[in-house]
Amino acid sequence: MPQTPRDIVTKTLRFDEPERIARHLWVLPWAEANYPQQLDNIRRRYPDDIVGAAGEIYQKSSRIKGHPYAIGQYTDEWGCVFENVQEGVVGEVKQPMIDGISDLSALKPPYETLPENPSQARDIINRFCDQTDRFVMANCCPRPWERMQFLHGTVNSMMNIMTPETGAQKLLDRIHEFYMKELEFWASTNVDGLMFMDDWGSQLNLLIPPAIWVDIFKPIYRDYCDIAHANGKFAFMHSDGNILEIYPHLIDVGVDAVNSQLFCMDMDMLAAIAKGKITFWGEIDRQHILPTDDVDTVRQAVQKVANKLYDPAGGIIAQLEFGPGAKPENIEAVFDEWEKVQPPSPIS
Repeated sequence: MPQTPRDIVTKTLRFDEPERIARHLWVLPWAEANYPQQLDNIRRRYPDDIVGAAGEIYQKSSRIKGHPYAIGQYTDEWGCVFENVQEGVVGEVKQPMIDGISDLSALKPPYETLPENPSQARDIINRFCDQTDRFVMANCCPRPWERMQFLHGTVNSMMNIMTPETGAQKLLDRIHEFYMKELEFWASTNVDGLMFMDDWGSQLNLLIPPAIWVDIFKPIYRDYCDIAHANGKFAFMHSDGNILEIYPHLIDVGVDAVNSQLFCMDMDMLAAIAKGKITFWGEIDRQHILPTDDVDTVRQAVQKVANKLYDPAGGIIAQLEFGPGAKPENIEAVFDEWEKVQPPSPIS
C-alpha cells in the first residue's frame, strides 16, 4: 500500500525507510505576489507533505495594528512595533518596549489571544487533522530569544544574558511561561508536530558563547521537546546561521527535525555530529543559490546535501524557502533533483 504524506514524514523522522523524500516548501508573500502562476504550477507538481493546522482558534488582539508584510508599521499581539521597508517580508523592531530590564511593567504576554473555549478550538483542529492525510504542524511557533530581542532590543538582550544578574532570566521566564501555555494547548490536539524557533548563528559561528546558551536556553528547548514527546508529537526547530556548536545539544534535548542553513556550516562536520540522529529539515541556500541564474548550480547544491547527509532510512526533508530573490525555476529544480535521490526499490 502506498505511503501517505503523513506516513512519509513520520517514517522520515523515525528513520523507518520512507518510500520517497518528503517535501516542504515555505512561501513568503513576496513569492505569492511576484510569481503566482509559477508558484501554482510548483505546488501542483510537488505538493507539500507538511501543512499547518487550519481553522481560526485564536482571539483577536486589540494591540495588533497594520499588516506584518506591508510597508510601514505593524504592531503585533505583544505590542512590539515593526518597521517594514519592503513589501512581502517582515520588518524589524527599531524601538524596544522594555528599556530597563529591572522594570517589566510594560511586559504583558498576550494570554487574551489563546482560545477562549479550548474544547471547541480543539475540535476544530482535530477535524482538520482527521480529514487530511498530510503531516500537520501546530500553528504556533515559540521564539523566546527573538521575542526577548523584540521586547528589549538586540544589543540590550545580548549584553544582559552575559550577566544574568541584570534580570534577563526573569524576562525570559515570563516569555517562556506564555509559550509553555500555548504549546500545552496544541499538544492536546491531534496535530503531528510542534515547532519552535530562534536564530542563533551568524554566518560564521554562534551569536553567544556556547556555555551560556547551554545554561540559559537549552533547558527552555528541552521543555518544549518534552511537551511534544509526552503527547506523542514530534519536535521541530528552525535556526538560521552557523549553529554547528549547538547541534549536539539539540539532539540531546530531543529535537526531531531542525531547519538550518546547511551551507553556512561544514557539512562533513555536520554529518559526523548529526547524521542518523536528527532529521535535516532543509534547507537549500537562499542567500546565493536560489537567486542564481545557473540552474546547474542549484542541482549541484542538492547533490551536495544528498552526498553528505542523505540516509535511505530517513533523516532528510526536501525543504526550501521561496522568498525575495529566489527564482521559480530554481525552486522547481530543487524538487526535481531530490526526486532523483530516492531509496532503492525493495527486493521482491
